[in-house]
Order: sequence, then C-alpha cells, then structure tokens
Amino acid sequence: MRWSSLTLDGDERRRLPGYRDPAAVRRFEAPEALDMRFYEVHAKSVLNRVPEQSRMPFRWTINPYRGCSHACNFCFARPTHVFLGFNPGRDFEREIVVKVNAPEILRAELARPSWKREHVALGTNTDPYQWVESRYRLMVGIWEALRDAANPCSVLTKSPLLLRDLPLMLEMAQRASFSACLSIPTLDEKAWRATEPHTPSPRARLEAVAELNQAGIPTGVLIAPLMPGINDAPHQIEPLLEQAREAGARNIGGATLHLRGEVRTVFMDWLQDQRPDLVPRYQELYRRRAYAPREERARLARLVRRGGAPGAFWRGSQPADRAATGEAWAARERERERRERSAPASPARQESLF
Repeated sequence: MRWSSLTLDGDERRRLPGYRDPAAVRRFEAPEALDMRFYEVHAKSVLNRVPEQSRMPFRWTINPYRGCSHACNFCFARPTHVFLGFNPGRDFEREIVVKVNAPEILRAELARPSWKREHVALGTNTDPYQWVESRYRLMVGIWEALRDAANPCSVLTKSPLLLRDLPLMLEMAQRASFSACLSIPTLDEKAWRATEPHTPSPRARLEAVAELNQAGIPTGVLIAPLMPGINDAPHQIEPLLEQAREAGARNIGGATLHLRGEVRTVFMDWLQDQRPDLVPRYQELYRRRAYAPREERARLARLVRRGGAPGAFWRGSQPADRAATGEAWAARERERERRERSAPASPARQESLF
C-alpha cells in the first residue's frame, strides 16, 4: 500500500506535557496502524545531553520519536511515556509522538559556535526506524544535517529500514566516524513473535547487517535482552552468533534483561499470561532489584563469549566502534546498576539517557 494513498485526520489536537503548542493527532488508514495515533509536535531542541555523571561513552542523543510501535514487552523506554500523560503499557505502543521539525532544529543546533562536534547516538530511547519512519522520513533530514556538519554519530535499530538511507550513511562515513548496530535478541520464531510482536524479521535484520558491512559501514549485532528461559538456550544463541559472524558483524555483544519500574509490571503481566511456568523463576531472579543476580548475568555472558565476544556485552576494535551504540548498552547496564537504589531521574533525563 502506498503512503500517498492514505488519508490523515488532523482535526483532533491534544496538549502534551513539555510541549508549548497542542499536538496535531494523525491516524493512518493502513492495517499496521489502524489502532495507533501519532502526535505531531514541534520540539524546541532535539540534541539531548546525557548527564555528566553517566558512564556512557557519548554525551548526546537524538530521539525523533517517543513511544514505539515495535511493542517489545521488555522495552526499557516504556516509563518515559508516563511523563507524557500516557501509560507505559498499551499507550507506549499505540500513542506515538513525532517531532516533525527534528531535522530543521538539529541543523540549527549543529551550526551553533558552541557545538563541539561531539559524538551523537541515535536509537538510545525508542527506535528511529520504527514503522512510521517510512511515512515521516525524519531520519533522512537528520542524517543530512549530521553529514553536512561532519559530525560523528551512530545508530541502533531493530529495522532493516535503515538500508533506505545507506547512500547517506556512506556520505557521512566519508566525513566523520559512523557505525550501526542491529538489535537481534533471537532467531527463534516463537520467542521473537512473543516478545517483539511488531518488529521486522530477525533474519531480515541479519541481512541488513551483511549489506551494511559489505558496503563499508561498520555494523554490529546486539543480542539483547537475554531472557532466562525464553531466548537463552545454547541452541538458540549459537546459530545467531554463527550467522552474525557470517554477516560480517564488526561487533557482537549481549545484555541481560533488566526490569525497572513500570517495565517490570508490563513484562510480568505478559509472563503470567504467556509463560506462567516461568513466573516463579523470574520472581526469584528479580525479587530484590531490577537486575538478575550477578551469577545469572555471568552465565549469559559466557554464552555470548563463545561467539568470539570477549565480554558480557560488546567488543569494539576501533575508537569509532567503541563510541558506537553497542558499547552504550554495556555502559547503560553498568550505569543503571550504579543508580539502582537512587531516586528516579527527571523526565528530561529519562529521555536523554535512554
């Protein structure tokens, strides 16, 4: 179905916390989006500063969308929807905020004399290549702005839609460091459809990894989250590691599931409905904190290490790779553990951190 044949209903408007003007609410007459609403907002800024105390390897992020239609039941970004007046469950998947002026605002921010061309990471909150990006095409303008500014950057996504922008990525790579990472938690079709119901096929993501690397874009694979009893069996992980290597993955890493705040409720409700046999195990693993016990994390790290990755999370052979998004997941895991018993971050920090 061609996007140009779709109709939009822009009569409805809604004021969202943090935005001065009411958002225009759009609906698309497409099977994939019949029960979704898209809130078009004008952002004052799109470069989000990561707090100084964070151990992440980058200081700036861009999140053109808030909320995500991928509907991953483990998504760490779900709590950020609460600050928009939505719930972190179904609303996170069906009420999507679109920063329609993101490319223009970014271009202006990159042109400021005070801007030091620091590394910018995309895909650290919600997926910039989720389904509706094929309608709004915000990433095209964002990449053009970063290219023209010769600004180092990286992207993490679950979607092969990023191949649409490969020509721009090649242009960026000629002017500054650029790398990509595809998140692929499993090749197991049952586990995939149960936990990431609206994401593109894992095998299509692996094909994107191969195509990007063949084109000269350093691209890795992130096996995350690793979920005990769901996608952590050797017969599930080993084929993924093998195919990631065959795809030329520059880096292979993983991270264990963590359940913080509202994410715990969403995930445990899903577990009770779909895998009640695992409920006692998860109640034991996550009874005291958002993280699985150190021993469990070490066990899962060893499974990934068999594929050639030297640690539980990520391997980067070049400085540009170490600054890329896969390493960010490792840093975020450490950062979350450090802040486990601290107070929740402010809404602004929630978005910029994740």
